[in-house]
Amino acid sequence: MTTNRFHSEDDRRAEARKLRVDPGLSRSQLMKMFGVGNGTLTAWLQGLESSEWTKRPRAKDNLRELARDLRAQGRTVPEIAAALEVSKSSAYLWTRDMPLDATPEEAAARRSRHSKSVAEKRWGPHRKERDLARDRMRAEVSGWVGDLSEREVILLGSVAYWCEGAKEMPWGPRATSLKFANSDPQLILLFLRYLALMGVSSERVSFRLSIHESADVEGATQWWAKVVGVDAGEFLRPTLKRHNPATVRKNVGDFYRGCLMVSVRKSAQLYWELEGVMEGIALSEDQSEPAIM
Repeated sequence: MTTNRFHSEDDRRAEARKLRVDPGLSRSQLMKMFGVGNGTLTAWLQGLESSEWTKRPRAKDNLRELARDLRAQGRTVPEIAAALEVSKSSAYLWTRDMPLDATPEEAAARRSRHSKSVAEKRWGPHRKERDLARDRMRAEVSGWVGDLSEREVILLGSVAYWCEGAKEMPWGPRATSLKFANSDPQLILLFLRYLALMGVSSERVSFRLSIHESADVEGATQWWAKVVGVDAGEFLRPTLKRHNPATVRKNVGDFYRGCLMVSVRKSAQLYWELEGVMEGIALSEDQSEPAIM
């Protein structure tokens, strides 16, 4: 029902603005009450905030907020669009005022992470199958080795020392003690097993850690002591390698534990025996059938 109580335009405008605020009539109600069109009512209500109940909810308001939350977490426009099942253009419009990277360094780091993620999706299943095949192969071959005889241990220990131990040089002094160093705990244990079979007492064996000064020296000492089964206090003073910041090293982090040096006092005769074993191996003829694992 239209109202003609207000004769002047200003009175009608003032009353419309009042009713828009309290009780908060809608635009359609006001147009019907005052008998005016949308343009006139818009002019009358200019500057007034609409009542909350008259605002039409937008279906994508919630998605827009979710998109901005994802953007704040560092997600890209394609990732946001995929996560919310909306178009890339919508995701861009909702987040275009939120730069993804504050600096070029952050942009480079993000691209690197993205590349690694793509590579992992592509090659991850292959790597998993490869690792399973490797585990199966290792278990099969380990079972094929079985128990070693004393002779086999002596042969293996001799070869290991000849590859990784200190040897006499024509220009140097004669060897008076064995010195074996390695970062592989399995080789260290093989050499200790060899020494035990050769009758070397534990009193003649000493241990020294060789490691970079920037590493966890104490932690590495405790780790190696557990490997060889002695108290860390029995280790000799470690040999520390000076850290060179200009060198790009890969042997860093929690898994870097340096090398363990195993020295045997009064072992010149044992060195001669090693020489003999290696000479015998070199001169031996292959008379066995091919091994089948």
